Amino acid sequence: MSNPKTGGQLVVDMLRSFGVEYVFGVVGGQTLAITDAIIDTPGIEVVHTRHENAAAVMMDAYGRLTGKPAACISTTGPGATNLLTGIGGAYRDSSPGFVLTCNNNGENIHKDDAQNADHVELIKPLVKYSRLVAHASSIKQAMEEAYVNALTGNPGPVHLDFARDTIEGEVANPSVPETHPSRDWVGERPSANPVALARVAERVLAAERPVIWLGNGGNRARASDDVLALADALGIPVVTTFNGIGSVPTTHPRVFGAVSRMGTALSGQVLGDADLVLALGNSLNAVSTGRWKRALPEVIQVDVDPAMIGRYYSEVTQGVVSDLGSFARDLVTAVGDRAEAARQGRAEWLASLSKARTVWWQGSEVRDPDAEGALSPADIVRTLREVAPDDTLLIPDAGNPGVWSFLWEITRPNSYIKPVGFGNMGFALPSAIAASLIDPRRPVLALIGDGSLGMSLGELETLARVGGNVCVVVLNDSSYGNIRQEQELHFNGRTVGVDFGPVDYGMAARAMGVGGEVVTSLSKLRQGVADAFAAGEPVLFDVPIDRDVNAWTFPSFVAPRKG
Repeated sequence: MSNPKTGGQLVVDMLRSFGVEYVFGVVGGQTLAITDAIIDTPGIEVVHTRHENAAAVMMDAYGRLTGKPAACISTTGPGATNLLTGIGGAYRDSSPGFVLTCNNNGENIHKDDAQNADHVELIKPLVKYSRLVAHASSIKQAMEEAYVNALTGNPGPVHLDFARDTIEGEVANPSVPETHPSRDWVGERPSANPVALARVAERVLAAERPVIWLGNGGNRARASDDVLALADALGIPVVTTFNGIGSVPTTHPRVFGAVSRMGTALSGQVLGDADLVLALGNSLNAVSTGRWKRALPEVIQVDVDPAMIGRYYSEVTQGVVSDLGSFARDLVTAVGDRAEAARQGRAEWLASLSKARTVWWQGSEVRDPDAEGALSPADIVRTLREVAPDDTLLIPDAGNPGVWSFLWEITRPNSYIKPVGFGNMGFALPSAIAASLIDPRRPVLALIGDGSLGMSLGELETLARVGGNVCVVVLNDSSYGNIRQEQELHFNGRTVGVDFGPVDYGMAARAMGVGGEVVTSLSKLRQGVADAFAAGEPVLFDVPIDRDVNAWTFPSFVAPRKG
């Protein structure tokens, strides 16, 4: 005898079977069959936001930090379109998650019903998988197929659009296991072909100055230990892409920073010396390569997705389809006792790079720890690193905060996330909230420009409601600073559309239930952040910054001229 339940309850049961713990979103009439079912379902909960974009970003951040999918949910029409920017961030930065949109009744979809929109067509370009679920018998299979797409290969968001009558009507009770069996294998990754591995081993041994250029795949594969063991065994320096920051500690002696459009002068020097580039989990995209103008020597590109290999720089690329961790381990094994000679042959070069790194870090040292007034963002970041606990998760928002974060020493992997591929502003605050749900005791530092905070300001109320050991630092230059500085640099100082009136974000935070104040000295910032993390409760510091300190021309980020 069947035990009927609603389609919405079946959706929730499937999410729980996949291990989904959170559904982020703004509820509406069409979502209620799903969101109401969550109330009585242990192990999964709704976290409501002030805007759907924040819900999608929270889904993204949860996926980045855990490797597991969360879900975001919206009602039809404007609810679904408000998700789009956050979904794009998850897609471009390979973060898994379920995007659940709830449409009108099946017979009225594509008609002039309330808030009508074609969600599948809208969202399809920004997800790995998208489909309309218009019949109850399709719910289970559609969710299973979506889950496999989200977690296999390069992970990413998947989208299911549910007709309202499909989730509100009763369905026969299909078998939904407590733990879905696909969770046992869906995260498995391929190992390198032995023939390809042997070929790579010979090429790496023959190179005089090989460089590992580690991309976002290093974050997704959690491959830090294996990549660093390879670098140590063979004496190979490591640089990352902008999106690969956080995949390895920047304090490791083989790691020399990030290469990107506004990378560090040091990392650019390292990559410029290379006669062989091991592009590991690195798509060689526009952000990394100056829109493919960067000249590269021979490239060995390693990725779990064959379609990414040789997509760019195909003339100089050899490919290996493999998980990064297993590739690094197997390459060390393939080289065997020949590693020592290779390492010794690169020792002098590495020593010179280490000296250059010391000089580079000295270039951004804080000159006056008691500075007051409009502060240098470089001084702010270096000061924050001094006082923040070692295990702090840094979340810079898009724009200049991400650039200034080059000056933040990363002491352990999986302690840094930011939006890169889509560059979506309004990322840091919702992401900090998601991080506090994962571990409310972990210190989280959200580094936000006032432009991005303006796009996500309402989520301060969400932060107050959720809580957590979250410190928000606002780099406040009363403008869209990155674009203003680019205009000043390239358009003869003329600016348009970038400046704001004065805003006291400390007062705004207090109005929404988060402790907040304006801070105009490094010493007060240092003490305030230390006290905030010790208290373990959300707080915001609004820090006016020196508008004349330009990220585009800051010496630490500009490669020295040759000749």
